[in-house]
Amino acid sequence: MLSGVPVATQPADLVGDLPGEFIARVNALLDLIEERLGEAAVADTDWVTEAAQHTIHAGGKRFRPLLVVLAGLLADEPDTDALVRAALVMELTHVASLYHDDVMDEAELRRGAPTANRRWDNTVAILVGDFLFARASSLVATLGTDYVRLQADTFARLVQGQIAETRGPLDAELLDHYLQVVADKTGSLIAASTTFGGMVAGASPEVLAALAAYGEEIGVVFQLSDDIIDIASDSSGKTPGTDLRAGVPTLPTLLARRSTDPADARLLALLDADLSADDDLAEALGLMRAHPSVAQSREEIRRRAEVARAHLAPLPEGPAKDALAALCDGVISRSA
Repeated sequence: MLSGVPVATQPADLVGDLPGEFIARVNALLDLIEERLGEAAVADTDWVTEAAQHTIHAGGKRFRPLLVVLAGLLADEPDTDALVRAALVMELTHVASLYHDDVMDEAELRRGAPTANRRWDNTVAILVGDFLFARASSLVATLGTDYVRLQADTFARLVQGQIAETRGPLDAELLDHYLQVVADKTGSLIAASTTFGGMVAGASPEVLAALAAYGEEIGVVFQLSDDIIDIASDSSGKTPGTDLRAGVPTLPTLLARRSTDPADARLLALLDADLSADDDLAEALGLMRAHPSVAQSREEIRRRAEVARAHLAPLPEGPAKDALAALCDGVISRSA
């Protein structure tokens, strides 16, 4: 939920001096969206409902609904029902993609709970993801053709990002390939979230373009901050080194791989090694935490957060714009 205090460990805990009335309004909308999210996943049978609500009930940051709401509140009196439906479309699309991601990644846990593919099987997880996407499609159809087109284009980008991640970089440079995958898989849906909110608010084409650019950038920044948390944090609620152990590319490890310093030979060997043993993982984490690539990653996050903030210039002044700007500080703080 929104907070008036400086907490930035989750995207909804915005920093900044935001009016209490505005905070209460956003929190009320987020509560309503959370209630409606479970309802949207109800199927014709209890068994399918349980599977469809499995990942939803595991929790999550609800970053996309938050951005829909904040962008929608650029208008003094947006259509509340349309704003909620727009937020549901974005979150259902996101959750649907998580079911498919977990199958492709052979993941066993998500947010501390067994994944659907582990609890049931891959076929069930894929079909439940399809079911949730169908629910999102039904909802977006009630908003209008412009919303349908944007959701379809966004989902196409998301899928292409997953394909690119699966096939690997081919002729592209590793870091460039990784950043494009992040933009397609994460940035695209967050850009659609801010755009959806702006559309509900009746924003001008200039403001909608600014919201889309901001959303894509802040989405990439949020993912990159997760990359640092995997290496540097012991208090994020996520086990440090999860991505490192799994061999998942992240910004710090990709920057470290560019090193030609002989002193980094052991680190580079570990990055290519099996880190299933706790001692090997601990050594790799220690070397990564001391490596300049972590500071370089933090600097890249700061740079991109300021780019995102600059995109907000055309937005009308008010608490919604202030809250969106505060997210730029929040993503920097969570990776500090």
